[in-house]
Amino acid sequence: MHKKLFIPGPVEVKPQVLARMASPMIGHRGQEASALQLSISEKLKTLFFTREEILLSTSSGSGLMEGAIRSCTAKRAAVFSVGAFGQRWYEMAQRNNVLADIFAVEWGQATTPEAVDQVLATGKYDLITITHNETSTGLMNPVKDIAAVLKNYPEVVYCLDAISSMGGTKIEVDELGVDICITSTQKALGLPPGLAICSFSQKARTRAEEVPHRGYYLDLLELYNYICKNNYQYPSTPSLSHMFALDYQLDLILQEGLEARFNRHKDMAAYVREWAREYFALFPHPDFLSDTLTAIKNTRHIDFAGLNRELGARGMQISNGYGALKGSTFRIAHMAETTVPEIKDLLQNINEILGL
Repeated sequence: MHKKLFIPGPVEVKPQVLARMASPMIGHRGQEASALQLSISEKLKTLFFTREEILLSTSSGSGLMEGAIRSCTAKRAAVFSVGAFGQRWYEMAQRNNVLADIFAVEWGQATTPEAVDQVLATGKYDLITITHNETSTGLMNPVKDIAAVLKNYPEVVYCLDAISSMGGTKIEVDELGVDICITSTQKALGLPPGLAICSFSQKARTRAEEVPHRGYYLDLLELYNYICKNNYQYPSTPSLSHMFALDYQLDLILQEGLEARFNRHKDMAAYVREWAREYFALFPHPDFLSDTLTAIKNTRHIDFAGLNRELGARGMQISNGYGALKGSTFRIAHMAETTVPEIKDLLQNINEILGL
């Protein structure tokens, strides 16, 4: 039985989008491949609200996270962590011999603009990483407030992890001053896993030129230079199947309308939050709630594995808490092509199973 996924990725993918993955192959050095990538790039610029170039990587979002911090840190990186995935960025820096410090808060709390200002005022850092949407805690950081602070530090390259939010909430990359905004296909974009995407600003490109050891496969400057010199073709063979599906899915996203899509996500989030407050409690700080995923405190001490087994028998699946929060929280994703009626159906089934 197919289980409808309400987890933080992979997500449900429309059958017609999946079908595009089965498109016949084309030569990745031909004009068709160039036209395909250019089409994708122009549509993604609209979604990202950016005029900067778009890069694709046949990897997970973690690939471009690693590429960003390695390619664009010349002096030292300031990694701000609000959960498991901010911590991952710091570990990437360490394993790539990139000088970095981590500034972590208690899980469920946000990165504040005051904290960012205090750290950058030291003058020690030339790159900053922020997690926009932390799936381990269901928290969405106040990036507009953080952007106001970063305007005072024009020398700092700003990297934003929007892996679980881009396509589900409005992220105006250029207005926010983000230099490298990273996402991947298997979350709010509504595609299978396997392709990562980022914007890459002029400031980031200039910085990368100062970094001698940027790696090879995930060297963002090399990716940029190659597509510029070779008519939107990549140095390594890309996942053409993902590109076919992404190009088509972006058409569907733009047909829905970006504001309509963002509002649909807000409506789903509001419905899940209301339900969670009535029967359980929300985990993150109430001022910083995600629009694509809700993390819920298991205040009733339910048997989560048993609940998910019963949901599975009904063709649905939600997610346990992440890492240290496993068992004490559970998570319901509301992203990509999920609709409010589907969310209502899910919660009604949970209520029936738990006798709420």
